[in-house]
Amino acid sequence: MMRMRTRKSYRDLKSEVWDRNICAGCGACVAVCPADAICFGEEGITSCPSNIGYCKEAHDEVPCGACYAACPRKEEPGEKGLGSYQSIMTAKAAFDVPKKQSGGAVTALLVNALDEGLIDAVVTVSEDRWTLKPSSVVITSSEEIIHQAGSRYNWWVPLVAALKTAVIERKFRKIAVIGVPCVVQALHAIRTSDNDLLRPYGRSIRLVIGLFCTESFDYTELVERKLKREYQVDTWKVERLDVRKGNLEVTMKDQPSLLLPMSELETTVRQGCHSCLDLTGVCSDISAGAVGSGPGYTTLIIRNDVGRMFQESAVKNKKLVIGPQADIAAIDRLASFKVRKNRQKKEPQKTV
Repeated sequence: MMRMRTRKSYRDLKSEVWDRNICAGCGACVAVCPADAICFGEEGITSCPSNIGYCKEAHDEVPCGACYAACPRKEEPGEKGLGSYQSIMTAKAAFDVPKKQSGGAVTALLVNALDEGLIDAVVTVSEDRWTLKPSSVVITSSEEIIHQAGSRYNWWVPLVAALKTAVIERKFRKIAVIGVPCVVQALHAIRTSDNDLLRPYGRSIRLVIGLFCTESFDYTELVERKLKREYQVDTWKVERLDVRKGNLEVTMKDQPSLLLPMSELETTVRQGCHSCLDLTGVCSDISAGAVGSGPGYTTLIIRNDVGRMFQESAVKNKKLVIGPQADIAAIDRLASFKVRKNRQKKEPQKTV
């Protein structure tokens, strides 16, 4: 008698997500595959993972389904808005953060958490200061957190993949993860799943901070093709990238900044981003971004008791300073705009 499969495998993930070009590129499936059989191919050529030809569930009938359970795109997205929250405020770091994107509040939260022993590691995105190429990293010191501060708008890196390094290889059990909404959605799937293979990951995540995001850029398309080839930008001269009022602002170290209209950058946006309706990372413990706050401050959305505890601890220890009232309407307008824009996109076509 043929055994009935109770869990879905990578084959289902491939047909439902990868082949439809709605993959978020978050790396969750790569992280949780117990056979290390899922990976990303050559950068700039593939936009979703692939399987090396083996699957415990599909080939050996060993119960698994971890990759499917962790995927944030296996279900149709609902409209997110601001999500549920306890409070919204503006804040800034009480100490100098040289490469901060706005107020440095996320850096302040993490530095305090590490110094107080509330967390033992941070999974986030770093970059090569020479090439701007991003990579996922595991950080364990507050000094390194300060050094690595700043959003990476050229982000495309399977961030959650570094969770395997943190949990399985390095055995950290009090991890903070910082990521854009698709990463937050994957972490929520992992933390709430009843799949036994995901529980070690879920139990090890103590704090999730979601970064406001309208879309993410592919490194090859944005940096290699657009900035370097079209605009002759030397990447080592770029101070930072920042999205402001419909433009990508490229701040240079020794020459005038470039303002590139977002409409001109459509081809540099990852295809999977068009399936996302979440601006703020509604499933996080704390959401953070520049929208809704004035110059020098970060907007923080405190969503639950965990987030409130980390925020209050940073204030108590004089690492975080609370600022003026946040402009909640501005955040809500941008969240609604993202939903409208991506709702208008055509249904992704299947690859041949």
